[in-house]
Amino acid sequence: MQFSAKNKFLSISPFKLRPFVDVVRGKNVEQAVRWLSTVKIKRSIPIRKLIESAAANAKDLHNLAMSDLKIVDIRIDGGPTYTYYKPGAMGRSNPQRRRFSHASVIVEPCTKKKD
Repeated sequence: MQFSAKNKFLSISPFKLRPFVDVVRGKNVEQAVRWLSTVKIKRSIPIRKLIESAAANAKDLHNLAMSDLKIVDIRIDGGPTYTYYKPGAMGRSNPQRRRFSHASVIVEPCTKKKD
C-alpha cells in the first residue's frame, strides 16, 4: 500500500529543488523530515511539507507512524514557464523566464528484515 501527496505550481525552479530531493530519496520519512528541517534554505520547506503531507495521509488512512514509512518515489517535474521581457542594453528587450515546478512523493511502509 502506497500513500502519495502532490504539490503543483511551486514558484521555484525545478533545477533548484532537485538537489534536495536527491538527498532524501529512498530514506526513512522521519530522517528525511529531520534533515530537511535542519537545512537553513527556504527551498527545502515545500519539500518537507510535501513529505509530511504524505505521512499524514498514511496516518489518517491506516494509522501508520512517520517512523514506519519510507520514501519510495519523489520527483520534481517542470511546470509552466512564464516568459516576460525586461529592458536590455541599447534599447533592446531581454526575455526572462519564470519557471514553476510540480512535486510528487510516494511513501510506503518499511518492510523489516528478520535476522
